[in-house]
Amino acid sequence: MYTLQTSASFDSAHFLQGYEGKCRNLHGHRWKVEITVAAESLETEGQIRGMVVDFGTLKRDLRELADAMDHCLILEKGSLREKTREALSEEGFRLVELPFRPTAENLAEYFYDAMEEKGYELILARVYETPDNCAGYSR
Repeated sequence: MYTLQTSASFDSAHFLQGYEGKCRNLHGHRWKVEITVAAESLETEGQIRGMVVDFGTLKRDLRELADAMDHCLILEKGSLREKTREALSEEGFRLVELPFRPTAENLAEYFYDAMEEKGYELILARVYETPDNCAGYSR
């Protein structure tokens, strides 16, 4: 089996509603997303002959997903009062609402699924909150 790995980073804030600890407060991270894709064989024809995929295409597709979460507040749908959401939006803050709690574990699954939807065969997606702490997701 052949594998390729690439990564992308983004800066954003989040908080964990209902969590008893520091992370219940709004805080930011320099998130790093790392994905590993696989293939049983290499392309046999065309420009990407001898490759699993073009690294440029793989990096671009992951970068698009990471850029969508860059410099925003990532939050779980329903975790802020409507008035708070409206006030933040009126101030021009960009909010990314997700249907799940924005933990590193859930974000790893999110990126895994999103890259799989783009046609990649993934082995693993990792999301780093800090250089030393990451969560991974695979099937």
